Amino acid sequence: MRTYLVAALALGTLFGGSVALAQERTPSPAGAEAYIISPKDGATVDNPVRVQFGLKGMGIAPAGIKFDNTGHHHLLIDTDAPASDKIVHFGKGQTETTVTLTPGKHTLQLLLGDSNHVPHSPPVLSKKITITVK
Repeated sequence: MRTYLVAALALGTLFGGSVALAQERTPSPAGAEAYIISPKDGATVDNPVRVQFGLKGMGIAPAGIKFDNTGHHHLLIDTDAPASDKIVHFGKGQTETTVTLTPGKHTLQLLLGDSNHVPHSPPVLSKKITITVK
């Protein structure tokens, strides 16, 4: 999985880490929401797992491209706080992916990052879902 240190630092700050960011966070509009379209919470799935991303009240733009009310997805796998091997970055503006996971239970959650990979304020974070891989 390809990850970026900037995303990990930003996520660390979001989830209570002590990393200080030099920039202010980009505001998110009221009602903005990230969500996982599929798989559904509680689903039992086969590998590779197709994950479709949803976003309400904002748009998608690749990392490095700054437009108001836009961002790009980060997929958190089996983590509450960032770990470099558990964050998948979608800096080209992708809205779905496939991942291969070990058999068993896993959690998935989306976090929108701004053009600099920093979470918005307030964060646009999906509900965490749990799936079981056969």
